[in-house]
Amino acid sequence: MRTPLIAALGLICALPAFAADMPPKPVRLGLCAACHGEKGMAQIPGAPNLAGQRADYLRKALKDYRDGSRNVPLMRAAIGPVSDADLDQLVRWYSAQTPQPQAAAQP
Repeated sequence: MRTPLIAALGLICALPAFAADMPPKPVRLGLCAACHGEKGMAQIPGAPNLAGQRADYLRKALKDYRDGSRNVPLMRAAIGPVSDADLDQLVRWYSAQTPQPQAAAQP
């Protein structure tokens, strides 16, 4: 009985350390999450998963959508005039997420 109690207490004490590694939830996450999911796993067919993507790739892609270099009207409208600070929060959030296995499609 004593060993499980000690293990449980150790885990409880370690949880804040794990949470400290996760960036705060971005203010602009809502619109992104509608398609890409809050944790970066796509919510609709055709939307890419963003969880665990490289930060430099995400930053460049988001800037290109925002600035019009990547001409995807839906993304251009969704990203809008996001500031560099907000963009960086989104990049940190999605790149810090852990990709999850996709559920099999039901026939």
